[in-house]
Amino acid sequence: MSHRPIAVIAGAGPAGLTAAYELLTRTDVQPLIFERTHAIGGIAQTFNYKGNRIDIGGHRFFSKSERVMSWWFSFLPRQGAPASDTAESDHAIDYVAESIVRRILPDVPGDVPGMDGGEGGTATLVGARTREETRVAPDPEREDEVMLHRPRLSRIYYKRHFFPYPIGITFTVARRLGLINTALIGVSYCKAQLMPLKDETFLDAFFVNRFGRRLYETFFRDYTEKVWGVKCSEIRADWGAQRVKGLSLKRAVVHAVKDLLSTDFQKAQEERETSLITRFFYPKYGPGQMWETVADQVTKAGGEIRFGHRVVGVFTENDAVTHVEVEDEAGRRSRVACDYFFSTMPVKELVKQTSPTPPAEVREVADGLQYRDFLTVGLLMRKLHVEVKGHAPAPMVQDNWIYVQDGGVQVGRIQVFNNWSPYMVADRANTVWIGLEYFVNQDDVLWKMPDENLVKLGTLELERIGFIKGEDVLDGCVLRMPKAYPAYFGTYDRLGVVQDWAARFTNLFLVGRNGMHRYNNQDHSMLTAMMAVDNIIEGRTDQRNLWDVNLEEVYHEEKSA
Repeated sequence: MSHRPIAVIAGAGPAGLTAAYELLTRTDVQPLIFERTHAIGGIAQTFNYKGNRIDIGGHRFFSKSERVMSWWFSFLPRQGAPASDTAESDHAIDYVAESIVRRILPDVPGDVPGMDGGEGGTATLVGARTREETRVAPDPEREDEVMLHRPRLSRIYYKRHFFPYPIGITFTVARRLGLINTALIGVSYCKAQLMPLKDETFLDAFFVNRFGRRLYETFFRDYTEKVWGVKCSEIRADWGAQRVKGLSLKRAVVHAVKDLLSTDFQKAQEERETSLITRFFYPKYGPGQMWETVADQVTKAGGEIRFGHRVVGVFTENDAVTHVEVEDEAGRRSRVACDYFFSTMPVKELVKQTSPTPPAEVREVADGLQYRDFLTVGLLMRKLHVEVKGHAPAPMVQDNWIYVQDGGVQVGRIQVFNNWSPYMVADRANTVWIGLEYFVNQDDVLWKMPDENLVKLGTLELERIGFIKGEDVLDGCVLRMPKAYPAYFGTYDRLGVVQDWAARFTNLFLVGRNGMHRYNNQDHSMLTAMMAVDNIIEGRTDQRNLWDVNLEEVYHEEKSA
């Protein structure tokens, strides 16, 4: 009996699950995923608290990669009818009549499903392992497997005023900032254009050159330092290039004017910078629904996901990974031979666990890599109480998330889950479900604080900035996510040393956000996994091309921070 190649995959996040699916549908390689938690999706999971769902960090499903977009829609097809909160006057939603869903054939000899695609649909075999079904586009009020088309609104809440995000100077913004302050911002921007800082190594210079020093100090510096816990002068500009690639104050203003004049919405969406998109796609029950659907397909096709198992050892011989050591929750260890190894684990852990021991410089760089951890405080509210100067307190806002610029509180952003999808909230008619986002380190007081104290802190902070009243809080919970953000300081500037070391191994694939120590969005993470499988199919043993993802001129999908 011939040996079927085995690919061990560390982590069941977007990169790991994409790799498993691509292997099953395009190769004869058998994927085996080890996931240390009991959750699917990594940072893109959806946490369910009493029927109220939390999206960790916020995941807008938008990409300029057609490969990624069609991949998403093959699992969760686009909506064909209005959602429960869609107003009759909202004509911008792109409904479709039909959808094409791709499914893996079960890995059971002789068990080939029929060609009936369901009501009003047909199915066609695609290759040896998958079939495509043409269906009537789903109605989100009656069906769960559906991708919603949602409006995007993100704003900055600062001194009880709302400002657009990304910031742009309009008449309304000028009035709220004050005419003198706005004039000084304009002078500062002109100065930055005439005399730009020559050294853009670090983030402060990157922002100053694109927005001017005064606007940077008003809307970028304090929030960014709240996110990362260090000065902008210590953060490599690479992070800014990924977050606001191609964006500047001038471009933000130009896009605002174009929106007033454009009659071709789809073309405008494709041409604009991702930070400026006005609509996005989103699974009915949050991003975790996508990855739970993918995981279900992977296991049905014979792939295996072992929860509560973590890779604790990676063994190499010459130029290849030969096997890994895995530990379960009871502390039992076992070794698993592999033909390929996909690592989405933090680079720091991979290097530390590899045997023979990597060179000293590689270990030094890996050990110096840093991360920012993340926690969300969920608050279930009767209503909001948003105070904006000159207006009566508002019981609700339309934002997906709100950036809290005020320096007197530690909360960084507020998500309003009702506005991501009405189905994220158990009683959406009578409650508002919000998430307060805090950027922390695992040795911080906040990370160690008991959940009930964090709920109280979040309540007090939102009362302080005029966003809620404590008496409207019905319930709360806390969700912690370690190593959510690979940091662009520490030894990040020497990451190439680790890249060169990893390139020695022909069957080692570093993919995903933590796997590459790069602030990838989920579409970037997916593309690295897809390209890794491309390399296997092509017989390519040099994996350096994976590092080209997310270096292109256009930016794919806006996500968090």
